[in-house]
Amino acid sequence: MNSKAIGIFDSGVGGLTVLKEVKRQLPRENIVYLGDNARVPYGSKSKEKIKAISVENSEFLSKFEVKLIVVACNTASAVALDHLKSKFHIPIIGVIEAGAKAALKATRNKKIGVIGTKQTINSQTHMNLIKAIDPEIEVFTKATPLFAQIVEEDMTDFESTKMLIEESLSYFKENKVDTLILGCTHYPLLKKQIKEFLGDVTLIDPSKETSLEIRRVLARKNNKNLSHNEYDKIFVTDTPLSFLEISRRFMNSDTLVVEQISLEEQRKESDVNSEKNKEISKIRKLIEQEV
Repeated sequence: MNSKAIGIFDSGVGGLTVLKEVKRQLPRENIVYLGDNARVPYGSKSKEKIKAISVENSEFLSKFEVKLIVVACNTASAVALDHLKSKFHIPIIGVIEAGAKAALKATRNKKIGVIGTKQTINSQTHMNLIKAIDPEIEVFTKATPLFAQIVEEDMTDFESTKMLIEESLSYFKENKVDTLILGCTHYPLLKKQIKEFLGDVTLIDPSKETSLEIRRVLARKNNKNLSHNEYDKIFVTDTPLSFLEISRRFMNSDTLVVEQISLEEQRKESDVNSEKNKEISKIRKLIEQEV
């Protein structure tokens, strides 16, 4: 038994799709969630910036002594997952591999589509994973960066959103794709609108597959919380009002509490600690030399 929390981070509200599914599958687990909405979207940023952001987010979650971190962002999973695994000594799970494997099981005509941010699509991570398992699969990809922004701005039911979806996804209809990976955790919040346009196409929601992977990891390490849920904490890095409205509606909770935090303060604290450690190291070396 391990009552330590599961840490989850995303660039905004999208990771709530993972949080909700984790709560459904693992109701006893405590959760600490960070929505980095001050820096959304991640998909337009450089790889080095995404890695640095992902480390900062993981360091924040680590303050709560979490037992596992979920990178609930396809962009960060594609770019920074291996980097995070090399820096932190707890299990770190991304959202891409589970979604790719689910798509392979679902496709009937071996034509799989992937939508995501520019960084996610350009990384070709989904395509490489799918092709490595089944080289005969045809993979069609398209960057749809505005979809995440629509979700963050709570514009999912706008007429302009419907038009954008039709324009963006007609490519998959033309190529007779029968399975579409929602390669951004924001996108399941547009599932209804996407389904209306694409019709009989299987939509792969990575949050469900990722939650199953979390269960497997916790079971393998005997780290499940067998008592009861004691707390869930949700933090954001920018004004929490719009985030709060969306999250309460999506999570079906009128009592959900969202707290705003500053990662800038964390960076300053980290810099101060780094300088202190350097000074301590210098003093130790001087002492050793004297001895």
